[in-house]
Amino acid sequence: MQDRFLFDGSDDAPVTILLAHGAGAPMDSASMTATANALAEAGFRVARFEFAYMAARRTSAGRKPPPRAETLKPEYVDAIAALGKPQRLIIGGKSMGGRVASMIADELHAAGAISGLLCLGYPFHPPAKPHQLRTKHLAGLMTPTLICQGTRDEFGTREEVAGYDLSDKIEILWLEDGDHDLKPRKSISGFSAADHLKTLAAAVAGWAESLKR
Repeated sequence: MQDRFLFDGSDDAPVTILLAHGAGAPMDSASMTATANALAEAGFRVARFEFAYMAARRTSAGRKPPPRAETLKPEYVDAIAALGKPQRLIIGGKSMGGRVASMIADELHAAGAISGLLCLGYPFHPPAKPHQLRTKHLAGLMTPTLICQGTRDEFGTREEVAGYDLSDKIEILWLEDGDHDLKPRKSISGFSAADHLKTLAAAVAGWAESLKR
């Protein structure tokens, strides 16, 4: 049976980051694995988990389409409970996983259960549908939030996001020429995927440190 969590980093790390996957790729996708490794190297304990529909794809139940993000909120809350009570917890995820986390963050932050929210490639809108925004709840978000976004992400480019009404609790790390997996075209940008992961990990470490103050 697939373990509920994948862990990277030391069990003694002062901060645990809980990450959910995106709509179409599992928790052990190349993108999530590379990001988890980079965060672990930066001193975090990283826990990844899967929603039930994705876990079912590993069994004879076959491929199930992703449900509406709103319906996954209870599963994310259950994952937090199953994780236990780390010293400090940041929740988030890749794309849809980060979106689900953003829907439950304020209640958890107000209760003192989490320190912040980390979104990796937030899906501000579906590809090629820039008017179908998924940002309404982000305008009043009270949880300290870091969104790591590629400047050419088809779910929300730098130019598009500049016009959105977002809470002042949200910080955005823009990764030059990054796509939805934060990967740049090296020949165009001069950056590699490894460069961006290093920048991301350092930014998350600095941001997490600021949450103590």
